[in-house]
Amino acid sequence: MSIERHGTTTRYSDVVAHGDTVYLVEVPQTLEADITVQTREVLASIDNLLAQAGSDKSRLLLTTIYLRDMADYAGMNAVWDAWVPPGTAPARACIEAKLAAPNMRVEIVVIAAR
Repeated sequence: MSIERHGTTTRYSDVVAHGDTVYLVEVPQTLEADITVQTREVLASIDNLLAQAGSDKSRLLLTTIYLRDMADYAGMNAVWDAWVPPGTAPARACIEAKLAAPNMRVEIVVIAAR
């Protein structure tokens, strides 16, 4: 079974798919924004990447959310809860972590079925 890679650079691929499973990681574009804007950006990008791979947010299997500060948990969850279709919530972890840039507030890892 082959491995598909999309948006591949020297360091990472935007999407990797193997069989009927899609893997991706997304970060916000507007680092000066608050958690609400950053979360919306990340989730919109996840929507686009999943569509490119033949999937969508209703097919999420596992999500890991990294927050720079757990004080952003409620704000991130407000956006997340409105985004996830009812009855399709994936297994999920939310972890506080140092992220790649000081103003980056959220990074999301997704595993989804096609």
